[in-house]
Amino acid sequence: MNAVAPPAALQTSGSQLATLNDWVARVAALTKPAAIHWCTGSDAENQTLVDQMLADGSLIKLNQDTHPGSYLHRSNPEDVARVEHLTFVCTPEREDAGPNNHWMPPAEAHAKIDALFDGCMAGRTLYVIPYCMGPIDSPLSRCGVEITDSPYVVANMRIMTRMGAPTLARIEREGHFVKGLHSTGELDPNRRFIMHFPDELTIKSYGSGYGGNALLGKKCHALRIASYQARSEGWLAEHMLILGITNPQGATHYIAAAFPSACGKTNLAMLIPPEGYLKDGWKISTIGDDICWMRPGADGRLYAINPEAGFFGVAPGTSKKSNPNALASIQTNTIFTNVGVTADNQPWWEGIDNDQTPVTDWQGQPYDPAVRPAAHPNSRFTVSAKQCPSYSDMAEDPQGVPISAIVFGGRRASLVPLVFEARDWTHGVLIGAAMGSETTAAATGAVGVMRRDPMAMKPFCGYNFADYFSHWLSFDKDGAHLPKVFHVNWFRKGDDGKFLWPGFGDNLRVLEWMINRVEGKVEAVSTPIGQLPAEGTLNLNGLSLSEEAHSKLFGFDPAGWQAEFASIGDYLTEYGPRMPQALLEEQQEIAQQLA
Repeated sequence: MNAVAPPAALQTSGSQLATLNDWVARVAALTKPAAIHWCTGSDAENQTLVDQMLADGSLIKLNQDTHPGSYLHRSNPEDVARVEHLTFVCTPEREDAGPNNHWMPPAEAHAKIDALFDGCMAGRTLYVIPYCMGPIDSPLSRCGVEITDSPYVVANMRIMTRMGAPTLARIEREGHFVKGLHSTGELDPNRRFIMHFPDELTIKSYGSGYGGNALLGKKCHALRIASYQARSEGWLAEHMLILGITNPQGATHYIAAAFPSACGKTNLAMLIPPEGYLKDGWKISTIGDDICWMRPGADGRLYAINPEAGFFGVAPGTSKKSNPNALASIQTNTIFTNVGVTADNQPWWEGIDNDQTPVTDWQGQPYDPAVRPAAHPNSRFTVSAKQCPSYSDMAEDPQGVPISAIVFGGRRASLVPLVFEARDWTHGVLIGAAMGSETTAAATGAVGVMRRDPMAMKPFCGYNFADYFSHWLSFDKDGAHLPKVFHVNWFRKGDDGKFLWPGFGDNLRVLEWMINRVEGKVEAVSTPIGQLPAEGTLNLNGLSLSEEAHSKLFGFDPAGWQAEFASIGDYLTEYGPRMPQALLEEQQEIAQQLA
């Protein structure tokens, strides 16, 4: 069928957006949909799609008294997480994608996935979603258009991005956009690919309806394609939360923090200060919980925006204790995916810690804990960021917020202390490059296996990690006033296998120490791995930490770190001659200090 131009609600005053219309026409000719719908993001359009999904069973209405405007989606049981082994970066040269990515030549990749797209939308509606990642008027925001046959994707993209006519106007003004083509296909794991073509600013995803594989504005655009764009345009696209911390004197610092998926980014981004800090006047504001785009400002500092407009958070473990702000956010107008439900149709998941009991599990079967958990470990909620009590109006500032500190961290049960600071920018880049973490349920595969996850970008960097590290190093130049760099580990365990640090709100104690270091107010102890808190400089008032906890959280194990840095050296050399010499020399210098 022939594609139609945008409806009047999406028309702009200038050209007819010929490039976009031509692309939609080519996709329609390939996929052969029964109808084409240009999405406006309006309330009426959303309600029509919701009614359609309620009718076909792809959405289930939840208890409208307790969770008004909220719905449950159950995905195919074999389509519940990102599929890294089926995710490809398709650059003309293999080395440009790097050892950190699965690679396929662009021509081969297009041919393979286009064969799957051929006729795949027969009998379905093709939805055209114009979206903007970031505030619509921000110079750092970037636009895209996703074509999909999934109304569930449309409903989620409406929450996660700025969708509709203002985006089309910006696309027309700028003349370019990221092209994303998606179809759920048959939801067959053997006919599933997520392809990225950075040189073409193009994404093609087939065979999955799951968030990270199907909401193409998220990981596919905002990280894999954007990281490639950022390298050529002089900025950074990172897998980081952004939060603001206001001290009792009224000064606000913004921190960007990189953690692998399901390692507590959302909890930290929405942190509620402990009671003593609240009484003293400390405040936390949320800018974003997952993705951060940073660029140098005129004053040499890095300024950041959150390109997303919503949260696609992990449900299990979210409770009044762990993240009361997140729980408050998802009481209304939320799409839940793969959670359990109670007898009165309220959403339920492991770790919610309420007095409810699930009766139906995430697959729609009677709940039996001997068979499966009520909620899938990677079950999700999608909700507008503006519903979060701690959400800051600064998230809409087109210039972004100035970053005072960058934090790296992962799940490490042993060796890695609670917090340490990099000596300088190069050392900070090495700390990020050497990040290790135990795997979680956010991706398919084994859980709990330690792997290197540089800057929490292993699944998301759209080009060779060696070139990515070089790009990070390039920001250290005359006139730059770069953030301090820190590493944290909330997940250190004792000999009994239990966590040694209380975490959650008490993580503010560590953030306070970082701010004091940024302001030059406290001393630190110098070690080969970095600067550790000096005795008495990190506020532990009111905490009851054992002698073992003190030793392991604030200690330094030279023998263990000697082995760690040997492993880091082996990892860096895997990238061959492209690995920047400055990082190799930094690693070697520290290794010699530890010898």
